[in-house]
Amino acid sequence: MKNLKKLTILHSNDLHGDFTAEKVDEKLVGGVSLLSGYVNKVRSEEKNVIYAIAGDMFRGSVIDSEFQGVSTIQIMNLLAPDVVTLGNHEVDYGLAHLLFLEKCATFPIINANMHLKYSGKRLFNSHFIKEIDGMRVMFIGILTEEVLNATKPHGLVGTLVNIEDAVNEIGKICDAYRDVDIDFTVLLTHIGFENDKKLAAGLDPDWGVDLIIGGHSHTYLPEPYEVAGIPIVQAAVGTDQIGRFDIFVDTDNNCIDAYTWQCIPITEENCPRDEAMEELITKYVDYTNDKYARVLTRFLRPYTHPDRWMETELGDVLADCFREQLGVDLMMLGSSSIQLPELGPIVTLGDFKTVFPFGGPLYRVMLTGRQLRHAVRFMLRDEAFVNDDSAASKTTWFQFSRGFYCEYDRPTHTIVSLKMNGKEVSDDDLFSVVLQNYYYLNMKALDLSREEVEKNRKGIKVATDAPNVLEEYLVAHPLIEYDGTPRLVIHMG
Repeated sequence: MKNLKKLTILHSNDLHGDFTAEKVDEKLVGGVSLLSGYVNKVRSEEKNVIYAIAGDMFRGSVIDSEFQGVSTIQIMNLLAPDVVTLGNHEVDYGLAHLLFLEKCATFPIINANMHLKYSGKRLFNSHFIKEIDGMRVMFIGILTEEVLNATKPHGLVGTLVNIEDAVNEIGKICDAYRDVDIDFTVLLTHIGFENDKKLAAGLDPDWGVDLIIGGHSHTYLPEPYEVAGIPIVQAAVGTDQIGRFDIFVDTDNNCIDAYTWQCIPITEENCPRDEAMEELITKYVDYTNDKYARVLTRFLRPYTHPDRWMETELGDVLADCFREQLGVDLMMLGSSSIQLPELGPIVTLGDFKTVFPFGGPLYRVMLTGRQLRHAVRFMLRDEAFVNDDSAASKTTWFQFSRGFYCEYDRPTHTIVSLKMNGKEVSDDDLFSVVLQNYYYLNMKALDLSREEVEKNRKGIKVATDAPNVLEEYLVAHPLIEYDGTPRLVIHMG
């Protein structure tokens, strides 16, 4: 007869400072008070419960940025996860500050592959073993260099370069604990859904990895995606939902016997409020509301950003603001930088900090017409139009500033027309283009290399912090109009 024990694993990812509940159809949805209430409820109902967070606790809200993550750690301490792995945005405030925040945390933060380059010494514990009801459950934290590049603090810190290296590192850890009776092994990753699938495919079955709980790509999955018998899950983004596994663990063979998984909506209907959490959040909200109520500007009407993989009104407006402030030919604004679906008509400092929370430098580069055309065609490749709720399966999307016009025929993958300021772009034309730090450091998002681009002219840092540039423009322009002129015309066939 099998020796089975029930294990409930709750999981979140990419919380991004989503601390407050919102009213949807007159009902409260999300927020850490309701989220904490649900976690507490499950902990009281089930015997063996583990709550894990797959990275990116930080960034995305005024509460987080105002206190540089200290508020988030305090909130997370009250939420009391059993284990957390690092995401790329955990490094946004600098490595030294992250190490300080780790000391403030009352929960374990794990990462197997961030290390000091000169010694190879890991900066965090690679794994965490939770002993519960006689079971040993091991979590291993994974973040690859590709994900970290946006916020890597300096050249002394490295991580693994690719998925193959990550696979090897997991193998080392699993082998090192082979003599320990590990009943269950979970990879807690922040590398994106598509990379999770590659990771699962590369694992040796003898290592005994049972689950992959991921983050980074903000993917909503209606059900687990299995690769090589390993379920892969992710719980979209923010606090509007939480993933829940109910697993029967075969403790004799150290594997899953059976499981169910669901993505639970965090609503006031099924989640009791955590009064202590509510009190803490209210203090932060009151403080930030007082400080950030100042009006920066107004729009003629609310401008929307319903989807990060399309041209949007708000994307156009913000790209225009950058272009005008910096005096360049073109601003290519990463669409994922915009964190709310709508802004305006009154724009307060708090609204602005919430919709555009990610800082970092801006760089001016010179692109030839040929390079610009290539980058745009790459952005518009077929993956950009995949409608499967998997953010990771889609290409990086940019919002383009005024003066740019592209007409694209998707069936033939042809740019019919590419114009700047009404003139058709030729291969030898040269344009000044501003990129955010991430895309300057990772030009493969444009299918270009920095070396190739800087043959035209060396990139120049034109601002140390993108939000400062945008805020300055908004303050100087009390009314901002949008003419609605499209920058992308896509013929779907």
